[in-house]
Amino acid sequence: MTTAIIYIGAAVAEIAGCFAFWAWLRLAKSPLWLVPGCISLILFAWLLTLVDTSNAGRAYAAYGGIYITSALLWLWMAEGVRPDRWDLSGAALCLIGAAVILLAPHRT
Repeated sequence: MTTAIIYIGAAVAEIAGCFAFWAWLRLAKSPLWLVPGCISLILFAWLLTLVDTSNAGRAYAAYGGIYITSALLWLWMAEGVRPDRWDLSGAALCLIGAAVILLAPHRT
């Protein structure tokens, strides 16, 4: 459960940080948007170090499924575009993949 909370926090931090850069470059917002954006991206990177796995690559790979799902939630909640069945199917596949990567018994 702790890993899921860390991944969700990391996803929120990454999306917020990336959106700050998007807003500056694509929506002509003030460069001041970059300050919280950078802080948010630092928080994202730090949170991923808290995942209980011995290999960074596995932590990042499993996180990918959470990020994809979170990005689709952002699409829906922040941008007002409802994900279609293909979006949802892809996210489900990614979450299954993330679970396999994170929970499978790996050789040490």
